Amino acid sequence: MQNWIGRHWITGEVLQVQIKDRTIQSITKTTEEPEGWIAPGLLDIQVNGIGGFDLNGADSTVETIQNVVRVLHEGGVTRFCPTIVTGTKERILHCVRTIAKACEEDLVVNHAVIGIHVEGPFISTEDGPRGAHNLDWVRDPDWDEFLEWQEAAGNRICKVTLAPEKPGAIKFIENLHKAGVVAAIGHSNSTEEDIRKAVDAGATMSTHLGNGAHPYIKRHPNYIWAQLAEDRLWAGLIPDGHHLPYSTLKVMVRAKGNKAILTSDAVNLAGLPPGRYHTHINDDVILEEDGFLHLASTPDILAGSATPLHIGISNILKEKVFSLEEAIKMATLHPAELFGLSDKRVGTLEVGSPADLIFFDWDENVRDFSILKTISNGSVVYENK
Repeated sequence: MQNWIGRHWITGEVLQVQIKDRTIQSITKTTEEPEGWIAPGLLDIQVNGIGGFDLNGADSTVETIQNVVRVLHEGGVTRFCPTIVTGTKERILHCVRTIAKACEEDLVVNHAVIGIHVEGPFISTEDGPRGAHNLDWVRDPDWDEFLEWQEAAGNRICKVTLAPEKPGAIKFIENLHKAGVVAAIGHSNSTEEDIRKAVDAGATMSTHLGNGAHPYIKRHPNYIWAQLAEDRLWAGLIPDGHHLPYSTLKVMVRAKGNKAILTSDAVNLAGLPPGRYHTHINDDVILEEDGFLHLASTPDILAGSATPLHIGISNILKEKVFSLEEAIKMATLHPAELFGLSDKRVGTLEVGSPADLIFFDWDENVRDFSILKTISNGSVVYENK
């Protein structure tokens, strides 16, 4: 039996959490000194890479996946969706196959991976909605290709992002829904009618809502308002301060309520120094001092996020955009609910919950949030010395 002492992230009560067999067995009040604040481990449902390790590389290996998991643990993320973006058929197959192999060979990786998210290649060809995805690899939905991905992934693909206006997209969404895979709207130039048809067919999420969009659009109606208004859609939102101004983020969360999810959309450059980088996905990109990552050729088109999830959470807390309770729920319980994991008490801190926990420093006055320790599947996987 393991005992951990922490201050509850919502109530502020000091609790003793007992863990046995990788599960929380009891939670009781105590007068002992807490190690810090305690909360469920974070879930990040969109990670392309981090810390210099690229999940989308044609040369990615099992070790690449292991290193991504290690770096995520440093930021308090205990479960995540490795995200494979628009690419050649061969590269996508290589990447999902490598992730599957890592899950088979490494129990820590297997526990961390919720499932694989494939973002594209069935997206808009238009500049703006396409974002930083390479036009040469964009194509129309192909169910046979998806089945090849799923076979290579060992049935681990849990989410696909696509544009519902593409030829064959609605039938593709219906097939995803029947297969139990989350169909997400993203990188799309869809009409309100396209979005309604997609949701009727089984789409349940908007990928990084407000991004993968034209820099300038008609004020209304447009595809952002339509997705905000659709109560059946969850919304992934990037809290790095660059993808969405904090005022926009706040309004979107207020519109989506319990269906708002914070996610990093981190790429391999997250956590690296500022500079100009060359990537195999979109050639030259520039990482600014403030963490803004964009295409070198088009400064108003972002190239993914260089901000890990825990830093995004820290930033929105410092800016007083949300309370600690709101921020952590959007990065724990809400993503768990999207993928049906809350039935197993993932994303919660209660008796019966998996032993996925974070300890963190939190000072209400200076709004400082920093990870002290990460526990995954009952084991300490990171500790800030």
